[in-house]
Formats: sequence, structure tokens, C-alpha cells
Amino acid sequence: MADRLGIALAGPSVNNAPGYAVTNPPEISLVPPQGVAENAAKGLRLRERFGRGGTEIGVGRARELVGRRALQPSTIRRMVSFFARHEVDKRARNFGNEDNPSAGYVAWLLWGGDEGRAWAIELKTIIGNAPDV
Repeated sequence: MADRLGIALAGPSVNNAPGYAVTNPPEISLVPPQGVAENAAKGLRLRERFGRGGTEIGVGRARELVGRRALQPSTIRRMVSFFARHEVDKRARNFGNEDNPSAGYVAWLLWGGDEGRAWAIELKTIIGNAPDV
């Protein structure tokens, strides 16, 4: 069973000694959740329509998210960094306006939007500095 962020929950406990239980570590899915992929797809559509927002790196990230393939831990950390740097963009005029979106709004969506931010932050707390595989 997976939680709302796509992280598989821990398996059953195993008793190793009387009075002690060891829980199997959680299985972690680095596959972007559907909502994250949908935000990235929306960002790609808005960028195509309005010709602004995001960089080629952001477009590449959006394509990864839309494809819903497992990401590397370093990519999750880059996502967290992106959202931390660009939180200020949410204060811009037309952020969230899909009829005339700010460039920052389009870029935010390319990286998965608010759902992408929440997912990446949650995953980073679990994976920390885990190496790429």
C-alpha cells in the first residue's frame, strides 16, 4: 500500500528477540505521482502556448515527470533546491493565471507544481544524501 506521495508503506514487523520488533524499512518509490506528472504536462502546454517560462533544464525535468519514470536521488534534491529558490516567484503578478501565466508559474509547473514540491521535500527527508543508482 502506498501513501498519497507514492511512498510504499513499511511491511510487517519481524520479531528478532523477545520484546523487540524490527520493522522492515519502507520501500521508496522515486516514480513521480500522477498529480506531479499532470502539473508538468500543464506547464509544457502553457510554455508552448505562451512561449515563456522555464529553461531547457525545466523542460527536460517536465518530460521526465510526465513520463513517470523513477528519478535519481540527486534529481529529487535538485527539485527541492529549485522550489526553494523559486518560492518567491509565487508572489509575481499572474502566478496561477492560466489565461496569461507568469513565466514563474510556467516554470513552477514544469517542475511539478505544488504537488511536486511537497513530494520532493517528503522524499528528501527519507533519502537524504543517498547516491544515485
